[in-house]
Amino acid sequence: MNPWICVTSALGNLRANPLRTSLTMLGIIIGVSTVILMVGIVEGARHAIVQEFQKMGSDMIIIVYDPNLEEKRKETRRIEGLTMDDARYVRSQCDSVGAQSVEVPVGTADKARRRDVEAQATPRGVEPDYARLRNFQVREGRFLQDEDLADWKKVCVIGELIRQELFPQEPAVGGEIEVGGITLQVVGVLEPKGRGLGNNEDRIILLPATTAQKRFVGREVVGILLAQPGPGVSLEAAMEQVWACLMRRHDNLPGFRVDSQENILNSIGRVLTVFSVVLGSIAGLALLVGGIGIMNIMLVSVTERTREIGIRKAVGATRRDLLWQFLLEAATVSAAGGLAGIGLGAGVAHLAGHITRQMKLGPGGTGFPIFVPLWAILGAFFFSAAIGVFFGIYPAARAAQLDPIVALRHE
Repeated sequence: MNPWICVTSALGNLRANPLRTSLTMLGIIIGVSTVILMVGIVEGARHAIVQEFQKMGSDMIIIVYDPNLEEKRKETRRIEGLTMDDARYVRSQCDSVGAQSVEVPVGTADKARRRDVEAQATPRGVEPDYARLRNFQVREGRFLQDEDLADWKKVCVIGELIRQELFPQEPAVGGEIEVGGITLQVVGVLEPKGRGLGNNEDRIILLPATTAQKRFVGREVVGILLAQPGPGVSLEAAMEQVWACLMRRHDNLPGFRVDSQENILNSIGRVLTVFSVVLGSIAGLALLVGGIGIMNIMLVSVTERTREIGIRKAVGATRRDLLWQFLLEAATVSAAGGLAGIGLGAGVAHLAGHITRQMKLGPGGTGFPIFVPLWAILGAFFFSAAIGVFFGIYPAARAAQLDPIVALRHE
């Protein structure tokens, strides 16, 4: 039997019973739309996270002090924390490390002032390699230099939003701003970068790490140490050497965590995968209900069309022909429900993303990202068709096994 004729016949049956068809496809529509909505949210989040990490730079090693690691062992000696001496030791002893920079948070100052104008700001003490590690580009002036750190110079590099608010009509380079009661001279302006992991990178003020420690913090503590493998060195090898250097310096006392952006991204990916499996299981239940509904309706259709089946067998239709006819009808019903579910799920997902953007919800007020990949659309369509085929096997086999004489006598 011609498959196109079977599909046409199935579509005709759908049009002949619109209410029953709608109720039959409802489970498939709900299941597929749930899958599409779930994939759109999860993949959107994954896509946004990958973009955020790409803004921070690639192959970056992150070294932090974790006091919880010290609590796991009973030691009389304690580590003071991650310090500039640790950073200098890693720089001198780890030949596998290329670019390296500390990051010193200045939590006591969150505003920058120029004359009578204030701007929200995020000051950080950094080193010259910070621009390379974090993919910052200088648009005007220059970045921080070794001389700035050596002399504790009161200089800074500012983000674009700081420039717009404090220097709307005048050149920023060469001007002065006040941060935490200390006057800093602007030596550079960064290219706009936007938000990164919830922080607005255009509101940062980068000053020499030594200036931040001596004039703001009061001690040589370091928040984070960032590093990058040298040329031809793998990320894993560089991480192992950094870990070994820190352990050797502190007599194998625990307290430091050496990680990479790749590992953090993989951990987030695993969490999102678990989230996908949970939501996918819920959607699978809806698809299961939809498949049972298709099987029930197909059984009703076989009963209603018993005489038609007898006529087809009388004029030469084989069991195989009837089996394929009803299987294709079930697949058509399920695939039509799948298409409707794809449209509904994608529409709801993008509508939700638009609403959250308008209401400035989500991370950084930019809304919840939505991304529906092509593989999800194709997979949902073919899976819904497969559901129809699977649950249509029994009704199709029942139709194919009917005795033509008994079928023709059916009223």
